[in-house]
Amino acid sequence: MASKSPQFLRSHGNPKKIHRDASFFVSMITDIEIIAASVAAVVVVAGYDLLLGSIAAFYVFAVPYTKVEESFNIQYDHLEFPGVVPRTFIGALIVSILTSPIVVVINLLQLSKIYTLIAARLVLGCVVLSTLRFFRIQVRHKFGHQVEAFFVLLTALQFHMLFYCTRALPNILALAVVNMGYAFWFRGNFYTALNCLVLATVVFRCDMLLLLCPLALELLLTKSISLWGAIKYCIGPALLSIGYCGLNLKFSGSTLFSIGVLSGTHSFHWYFTSALPRSLLAAYPLCLLGVLIDRRVLIFVLPVFSFILLYSKLPHKELRFIISSVPMLNLSAAVAANRILGCTIVFFLASYDNYPSGNALKDLHQIGHLNNTNELWVHIDTFSAMNGISRFCENDSPWRYSKEEGIPLEEFCTRNFTYLVSEQLAVDGFKCLHYVSGFSRVRLQSSLPPIILVKEPKLYIHGNTKIKDIMQINWAGCS
Repeated sequence: MASKSPQFLRSHGNPKKIHRDASFFVSMITDIEIIAASVAAVVVVAGYDLLLGSIAAFYVFAVPYTKVEESFNIQYDHLEFPGVVPRTFIGALIVSILTSPIVVVINLLQLSKIYTLIAARLVLGCVVLSTLRFFRIQVRHKFGHQVEAFFVLLTALQFHMLFYCTRALPNILALAVVNMGYAFWFRGNFYTALNCLVLATVVFRCDMLLLLCPLALELLLTKSISLWGAIKYCIGPALLSIGYCGLNLKFSGSTLFSIGVLSGTHSFHWYFTSALPRSLLAAYPLCLLGVLIDRRVLIFVLPVFSFILLYSKLPHKELRFIISSVPMLNLSAAVAANRILGCTIVFFLASYDNYPSGNALKDLHQIGHLNNTNELWVHIDTFSAMNGISRFCENDSPWRYSKEEGIPLEEFCTRNFTYLVSEQLAVDGFKCLHYVSGFSRVRLQSSLPPIILVKEPKLYIHGNTKIKDIMQINWAGCS
C-alpha cells in the first residue's frame, strides 16, 4: 500500500484533472439551475392551465361514462343513426383526428376500449380549455392579473364547467367556439367575434342565435360595427357553415321551438333561481356586484344576460343550454372579488397603522435600553393608552410604567421619568427622540394606485435631557 501511494497522489492530485472535475460539477450545477428555472417558468406560465386541466382530467377518470345526449358525437354513425334531429359531424371529426395518434398507441398496447373514450374526452377537454385560456389571456390584458387569478379560482371551485368541458355535447362544442368569440370581442376584433358566434350557431347549436343577436345589436348600437360591415364580413362564413351542415340549421331551428313539447318543463325563472346558483356558487352574487362596481363589465354581461333571458322563454331547461354564459359571468364575479380584496387590503392597512402607541412602545423597548440604570420609567399619556398600549405590551425589569393622568406639561421636568410616550410634540425638560405615524385619511387620485392612505405623526417618544446616556443613542429624530 505504501508503494502505491505516490502513484495514487500523482494521479488524483493532478491539477488539470482536478480542474476538469471542478468544471464538470460547475457545468452540471448550471444545467440543473437552468432546468429548474425552465420548470419554474412553465409552472408560472401554464400554472392556471395545469390547475384547470388536472381537475377536468380527474372528473374524466372518475366518471368516464357517457349519457345518451353524447352518443351522437361519441359512437353513432350520423347517416345510419341520424336521431330525431340531424347532427353535424364536424366537432366529432376534429376530436377524432386529434385523438387518433393516442388511439393507435392504445390499440398497440391492447388496452380496453374504455381508454379510447377517456382519450377522446381528454382531447375534447384540452380543446375547450385551450379556448378558455385564450379568453382568460384577454381578461388579463383588459382587467389585470388579479382579475385573471380570481377568474381561474372561481372556475376551479365550480363543478359544472370543468365537468362538462369533456362531455361530447353539441353545447360544449359550441362553447369552445363561443369562448373564442368572447376573446376576440375583448380584443376589439368585433367582426371575428361575430363570425365565431355565426359558426357556433350554424354548425353546432342554432340556439346560439339567442346570444349572437343581442351581441350584434349591442355592437351596432355602440357603433363598434356597421350593418354593412357585419353583412360583408359575416355572410361568407355563414354560407360556408351552412354548406357544411346542410339541413342541420333547418331541423335544429324547428326543434328549438318544439323542445319544450318533447321534454319536461321548468318555470321561467329556473335559470336564475336554480341553475345559475348551483353552477356559479359564490360567483353568482359576485357577478351581480361586478356589474354595479365596474362600468366596463356591463357592456360584456348585457348580451349574455339577454341570452339567458331569451332562453328562459323555452319551457324545457337544462344548465348545458346556457353553459356558454358561465365564462362571462365568472369574469364579472372575478372583477367584484378583486375589488372586494382591494377594499379588504385597504381596510387592513388602515387598521395596521391605527395602533401607533403600540408600535411606539415596541420601538422604545428595542432602542431605548440603558445599561447604567436600575430602572427605566416610562410615562404613557391618555392618548397612548387608548391606541395600542395595554399591560401585555409592557416588559419586565428594569422597565417601569406609569399611566398617571392629569399631570401638567410643565410638571414633567420635575418628575423622574426616563421616557415619555405622548401625543405632544414638545415637553419641557425632554427631547423628542422618535415619532410614530398613524393612519389619518384616504386620498383618491386619478393615477395608479387610485387610493392612497395618508399617514401623519401621531405619537412621540421623548427622552429626559438630564440622562446623558439617552442622548448618546442613535435616535431617528422627530423632524
